[in-house]
Parts: sequence; structure tokens; C-alpha cells
Amino acid sequence: MTVTTIEQLATDLSYGQLVAGLDLGTKTIGIAISDLSYSFAHPRPVLKRTKFTQDAQELLELLKKEKVAAAVIGLPVNMDGSEGPRVQATRAFVRNMEKLTDIPFIYWDERLSTVAAQRALIGMDVSRAKRAERIDSAAASFILQGALDRLHRLQSDAARDQSDQSY
Repeated sequence: MTVTTIEQLATDLSYGQLVAGLDLGTKTIGIAISDLSYSFAHPRPVLKRTKFTQDAQELLELLKKEKVAAAVIGLPVNMDGSEGPRVQATRAFVRNMEKLTDIPFIYWDERLSTVAAQRALIGMDVSRAKRAERIDSAAASFILQGALDRLHRLQSDAARDQSDQSY
């Protein structure tokens, strides 16, 4: 079960398991980690990309250290909904990761996440140089936050359905 859906993740997660958000760039991998209540995405330092083997090893070490149970990875779909070379590269990255870990990956439409992250950093008056360093982790936070918000809605709906059945 390496690729799953957010709906399946909502039923599979146990308390104490964290979720990571990943923004896969050509030069860096932006990372964010959830809190225990799945309410907030917290950015982590980016991983500088070199070659897949080293990137995967560093990423898996970080995910293990953070006790991550699942990873939400941004899928860079074009604005018209079509899938280009960056989507293919992201899917290839996940296919290669499947051979190395049991951590499930959830694809998440990341359209405009970098734009939103850029605007947030500008709004916080972060200098241009520091924005360049932080943009991928900020984008990973936006990706993860969207997934966490969806998780909350799914878990709330499930709890409401369960209470309705008990009457």
C-alpha cells in the first residue's frame, strides 16, 4: 500500500502518527510535518537534491526520525488539469520510493501552492534571499495543510455518521 488516498489515510491513521508534506523540486525537496492533532503543518529545512539514492536515504532518515506514518506529495498538475513532465517525474519518484519504504504516499494537487507560499512569505516581509531558501518548505506546508484540512473534514464526517447510527 504505497500509494493511497486521503480518504483511506483518514481511516488508517492512529494517534501519535505524523504526516509529512513534500514539495518535490528539481533542486530541493520541501518538507513539512504535521502536529499530533493534524491541525497544523510545520515547515522543516529543505533537502538539497543530488541523486535519487542519496535523496531517498536522507528523506527516509528524516521521516523515520519524525515518526511519519504517511507522506502527502504535491502533484504539479498544470492549471488546465493536464499532466506534464513534472507530474511524470513526481510519479517516478514515488514509484522508486515504493521499493524502499512501506510509508504510504498520497498525491495532492499542488496547483498554486508555490504562489500561496510566496505571497505568505512576502506578507511576512521575508527578504527575497530568504524567500528563495524557504519557498519549497513553505509550499510543502501549504500542500500538507490542505491535506490536513481534508483529513479533519473526513474524520468529522465519520464521527457524525457513527453518532447518527447509534440513535
